[in-house]
Amino acid sequence: MKSDNVSSVAVILLLGFQNFHGIKNFFFLLLLLVYIVTVCGNLLIILAVYYSRSLHSPMYFFLSQLSFSDILLSSTIVPNMLRVVWSGGSFVSFIGCLIQFFFFTATESIECLLLTVMSYDRYQAICNPLHYTSVMTLTFCVKILLLFWLFIFAIILMISMTMCNLWFCGPNIIDHFFCDFDPLLELSCSNTFIVRMMYVLGIPIVIIPTTIIVVSYTYIVNTVLRIPSSTGRQKAFSTCSSHLIVVSIFYWTMFSVYILPSRGQTSDINKILSLLYTVFTPFINPIIYSLRNKDIKKAVQRTFHKLM
Repeated sequence: MKSDNVSSVAVILLLGFQNFHGIKNFFFLLLLLVYIVTVCGNLLIILAVYYSRSLHSPMYFFLSQLSFSDILLSSTIVPNMLRVVWSGGSFVSFIGCLIQFFFFTATESIECLLLTVMSYDRYQAICNPLHYTSVMTLTFCVKILLLFWLFIFAIILMISMTMCNLWFCGPNIIDHFFCDFDPLLELSCSNTFIVRMMYVLGIPIVIIPTTIIVVSYTYIVNTVLRIPSSTGRQKAFSTCSSHLIVVSIFYWTMFSVYILPSRGQTSDINKILSLLYTVFTPFINPIIYSLRNKDIKKAVQRTFHKLM
């Protein structure tokens, strides 16, 4: 690597969905509608949690943070993707591409950590109800949230400093609809071993939270099954069913793209899977919580009527 070199890649061409030309207009309108519903739905949940005293609890505090993260993720990906879809491919500045990658990585990582602490919250509520209020305090929630953001910021800063020292010489074409990790590194003419090793070292950010979620729900299921009445079991399961569905969708799509082997997987399949966790998941999260959680449903309805 030559330290005095500057990147010869000034702009990057995102090819997007080249096989979707026949339904370009429909696909554009669908994405636009999904984005509007995503932002409005998640914003409505944030406002509902803020204005409803009955939702001033750790579970809904983290849910509002998850909704904020969903808005940030969707706004990082979708607006530029709409331009890519409408134009059949679009240019983005190299710096803009790096910024999109960093924001995307940060929001995905924070969502992973938020889903983990939400599962821990459900574990405390169901398995240790007598100690719940002493463990899940407001101070603890705020501290853990700040710790998450500081941790993610430190990781992103290290990756950004390492990637900025690479020499990007082209070609300047990415066969994707956003600037992801592997497509970006393929543009580099430098040795990317260190950056890839940092990516491998970042895998525990996914593996450790996954383990915590699995262990938490194992204890939750065992506790719920020991409840004598079917009404009690149903009530206990209903408090965590929404979260379990969201976790399943999030991790299934993430593991399909980044963890499972991609041999034999076409770029179109990879794009569709990426579309699921960058666009579909932020869109479906508020719908799941609104439909499956009675408290959220009532609070959202009250907030919506106030706004109207």
